[in-house]
Amino acid sequence: MHVFTFTALLFSGIASVSASTADAKRDASQPYFDIYQGPNEQDSIINDPSTQLEYTLSGGQPYPNPYMSDRLGTTGPLLLQSTNLIEQLAHFVRERVPERTVHAKGGGAHGYFEVTTSVGMNYSMAKVFDTIGKRTPVTGRFSTIAGNLGNPDSVRDLRGLAFKLRTEDGILDWPFLNHPVFWLRDPAKFPHFIHSQKRNPQTNLLDHNNFWDYLSANNESIYQVMRTLSDLGTPYGFRHMNGFSGNTFRAVKEDGSWVYIKTSAYSDQGIKNNTNDEAIVQAGVNPDFGVQDLYDAIEAGDYPSWTIYWQILTPQEAENFKYNVFDLTKEWLPQDVPLQEIGRITFVQNPTNHFSEVEQIGFDPAQMPNGLEPTEDPTLQARLFAYADAQRYRTGINHKQLPINCPLNPVANFLRDGAMSFNNQGKRPNFWSQQDLLNLEVRPYNDDNHTIWVGGAVKYLSQPTEQDFELPRIFWNGLSEQDQNNLIYNVIWHMGQASDMAIRTKQCKIFQHVNETLGQAIAKGVNVTL
Repeated sequence: MHVFTFTALLFSGIASVSASTADAKRDASQPYFDIYQGPNEQDSIINDPSTQLEYTLSGGQPYPNPYMSDRLGTTGPLLLQSTNLIEQLAHFVRERVPERTVHAKGGGAHGYFEVTTSVGMNYSMAKVFDTIGKRTPVTGRFSTIAGNLGNPDSVRDLRGLAFKLRTEDGILDWPFLNHPVFWLRDPAKFPHFIHSQKRNPQTNLLDHNNFWDYLSANNESIYQVMRTLSDLGTPYGFRHMNGFSGNTFRAVKEDGSWVYIKTSAYSDQGIKNNTNDEAIVQAGVNPDFGVQDLYDAIEAGDYPSWTIYWQILTPQEAENFKYNVFDLTKEWLPQDVPLQEIGRITFVQNPTNHFSEVEQIGFDPAQMPNGLEPTEDPTLQARLFAYADAQRYRTGINHKQLPINCPLNPVANFLRDGAMSFNNQGKRPNFWSQQDLLNLEVRPYNDDNHTIWVGGAVKYLSQPTEQDFELPRIFWNGLSEQDQNNLIYNVIWHMGQASDMAIRTKQCKIFQHVNETLGQAIAKGVNVTL
């Protein structure tokens, strides 16, 4: 506990503590004030049933009835002294933190990551991977992406699978998507893309013209378009889908040698999707199906799990790889870069309080222990800033002090004050003081060889090339006849709601460039002549 002493008389029954000199020691016979006594008391009753407690105001004062108000007589006006009423109304209108701009709707659970092979320790010095059988506490959050907080779980959209590992060397966040690629590789396009998927600024309705306008003007999106418009775009809840880091990272050993990695999480429950029609029905029957299915499975002891894999390329292999390893629109196909198992995540505990444990949790791909490093992947570089900044906006500059986000190892730095700082690091200096010198970790490895630049600073925007159509063709040819028909049906159903014929025509030509049969079938369905 941190001990605070005060020179002034403290409230009700707490004795005055004299500190006449800077180095005066507290008289051990006198009571002292522990700033964490109150929070600890609240923590001690957090799981007690209401039948063991009595109603109080927010300051702890007992109050006879939560429905009572102070007023003049039984028919007169209410009084400003009605603290019970004012507290409840004032708190009520401030209950919500801003919803996430993306990933607003979701569910979550707690569990553990268990190392199952030596692959992780062979390529990274991160202690989380150093022993087979080692378990690390994890909280996961599963979500849709583009919609609002009240969105149905079954809508056609990407899904998020985000895992917070509380390692002995700090937080490791894995914010994954259920596809190995994304709609773009130039990060400045991201706000434009998301705006095109959200509501029209005039009508506040979903706008299919806007949806297809962006996609038809950015050809590099076609692989993600086809994956999302297949039945992979409507997963059956959250338990039956895979997760992918998408971005490329580095795994580093103690000697400074390193490899490129992509991380993926394969559902041990198997892949299960809704058809377009089934997703629509599910949205109407139970719009919270994904959240409920996850919760009910864990409650019943049917614990969902995901096997975690790395795909690994040496710097030399990456240099000769057929795709730019920093292009988020390109998948490392397992037949080209094999999956190597590192562990398994299993969820065994439901949240006690959804707001505290699911709504307030924040993820940030910059949170990595030594042995894992980012790359110059441009979309990753943007995410390293944007994810943490989103949490600073949503839940405040001290969001990592919230219990759900807090690391399990000691935190000591010079980040102080700000709204809701309830652990302000006591009396330690708020700068790097030589009077009370904060210890430093020895530099874990020499990273001078991690990036070697070969050009000057330029303003850059990638251009679509024929290479952007290779993976979509592989994907199309790998679908069964039924899945191909479902993809065509889904696109016609969705793009048919876009009224702008020029946009329809443009997108149909992109599909045609992937495959003639595909393009002609869609064009026919949306009344376009190619």
